[in-house]
Amino acid sequence: MVEQFREKYTVTSILKVLGIPRASYYRWTKGFGEYRNEHEDLIIEICKATKYRNGHRKIRAILKREHHIHLNRNTVQNIMQKHHLQCKVKPKRKWKSQGESEVIVPNILNRDFSASKPNEKWVTDITYIQYGSETLYLSTIMDLYNNEIVAYKIYNHQQTTLVIDTLQDALDKRNQPEGVIIHSDQGSVYTSYTFQNYLKEHHLVGSMLFLTS
Repeated sequence: MVEQFREKYTVTSILKVLGIPRASYYRWTKGFGEYRNEHEDLIIEICKATKYRNGHRKIRAILKREHHIHLNRNTVQNIMQKHHLQCKVKPKRKWKSQGESEVIVPNILNRDFSASKPNEKWVTDITYIQYGSETLYLSTIMDLYNNEIVAYKIYNHQQTTLVIDTLQDALDKRNQPEGVIIHSDQGSVYTSYTFQNYLKEHHLVGSMLFLTS
């Protein structure tokens, strides 16, 4: 009966209606094909129900919250790897203001990551941080003279204000230096007119990593 209805319902739901403990069912099925313990089968069901969109941390949280099952994070990760239940990676989202065009500047840095003095060359980037169900964005600026993080901001969006606020903070901390090379990738926030105009207004020099096909 379980095999008959499992295409439409989860094993957990079927056993609940039948009043059969999961452990008893899996002991009975042991020996029929590849045996999976009840935790493995439940994790497979959860991943299938959530369309394989969650990593092992979220699956572990669902097990704890909805099924009152407490498993070690590494155990959940190993089970998911064993059955190839990896989370589908979302492509990076590039934010772009409506009607805004790109401004591509030369790669002035050209892989020369040495600096003879502070405030000569700064590099900046955005990193994705998964915080529970929320995605946060960490914008940082590093001085290549001593690899010091001059400024950073963490926002819940990746729009132009994130990188401008980070740069403003860095300039304030370093007493508004001029002529600093600001090196970045060609992300839409860095190629925006707003960011590039901000560099010009503060007498900074933009530099961008060339994209390769």
